[in-house]
Amino acid sequence: MSYEDSLSSQYLTSSISSLSSARAQSSQIARTYRQAAQLFLTRRLYEALSTIDPIISPEAPDSPLQQHDQSTSNAAPVAFASKTTRVKVWSFYLTLLNAIIELGPEEGKLVFGSTKWRELAAYARQGTIWDLVVNQGYQGNEGVVDGEVVVNLATLLLAHMPSQKLNQQRLESYLSALSNPTFDIAAHIEGSRQSARNSAHSNGTSTPRDLNIRLKLLELYTLHVLPQNDEWDYARDFIGMSEVLDDERRDAFLQALHTLKEEKALDAIREKELQRRQDEEMQQRRMEEERRQREAAKAEQEKRRRETEERPRTAGSGSGSGSQNRTPSTSSNHRAGQANRNLPASKAKPAQKKPAPPSPRVYRSFFASMQAAILNARKSVMQNPIVLLRFVLFLLAFTLAFGRRDVRDRIRRSFQSGLNKVKSTVGMGVKVSYI
Repeated sequence: MSYEDSLSSQYLTSSISSLSSARAQSSQIARTYRQAAQLFLTRRLYEALSTIDPIISPEAPDSPLQQHDQSTSNAAPVAFASKTTRVKVWSFYLTLLNAIIELGPEEGKLVFGSTKWRELAAYARQGTIWDLVVNQGYQGNEGVVDGEVVVNLATLLLAHMPSQKLNQQRLESYLSALSNPTFDIAAHIEGSRQSARNSAHSNGTSTPRDLNIRLKLLELYTLHVLPQNDEWDYARDFIGMSEVLDDERRDAFLQALHTLKEEKALDAIREKELQRRQDEEMQQRRMEEERRQREAAKAEQEKRRRETEERPRTAGSGSGSGSQNRTPSTSSNHRAGQANRNLPASKAKPAQKKPAPPSPRVYRSFFASMQAAILNARKSVMQNPIVLLRFVLFLLAFTLAFGRRDVRDRIRRSFQSGLNKVKSTVGMGVKVSYI
């Protein structure tokens, strides 16, 4: 056997063994996928992730396939499976990842742990899942990613990313790669498989299935991602220039885009109206609260004012009652003592008895004095007539004054007071002499 025949035989043997190993690995991947899918249907998410993870993660460096070709060091076992199996595995993994994120922080922490759940959620919320799929499933060649996987990736990012800028960039890069395919032949093990993919991705619409996938990508890009980024004009231009859309589909896309724009404008108007109503309600509640506070403060001030007014009144009524209680006894004692001082002890009279009226000698003395004054005036008149005139005027004034009852009463009270003082003085003198 010649050297060329020996080399050809060794190459054929190596190819057959490699093909047999690839088929066995593809069968193992299919079985793993079915097992993980069954776990997912029973909501055993942790077990489903643990089952599917080995076939989507890079193999160990000492793997026979890794030793055969070092260029596949970052590739996962799923990268060497058939297209159908590969699409099923990645679509299932993206669906599983979406279900894990929808658990929420609390339930996700219970099932996967806080750190692991945040790591899985970051794949979709930060967009790193796209790099993971491209690098581990397609050896870093974004242009050969299966269309179904790209649709699922874009849908996942559309659901969980707050901004769609990264999703737009990824879709634009993928659509550009479809229009201008560039492939690395060394990145694939089988040359025939590479050629089939190259021809399939040359225009992206070689089969009805490919056309359907391309239409889904255009719908996601133009009717969901671009509107999220307010790229309305660019979306309309992209639909108008697309070679994949016929006139009927193009009109349908443009109509859908116009409807979405109107709905978003209406949503913005409704949101502003809702915000305005909320602001008005908040302002009204604030004014009502301020009114209640003012009324409460006013009521508190009125209460304090009443308490302040009632406090001196209560103190005054207490002191008044005490003085009233003390006044009768003090007055009675004073009157009793005064009566005792006025009369001797042997002839003391009750304090309530009225004093005796003045004697007639008082009046006789008063009129005698008046008569003497008249006689003296008569002598003076003979010498000075003016004195007579004055005397007459005095008598006239005295008569007029004495004719008034109130004047007479006042004069009588004055005389009576003077007589009482005289009697008191006489009584005290008698009492002292008696002692």
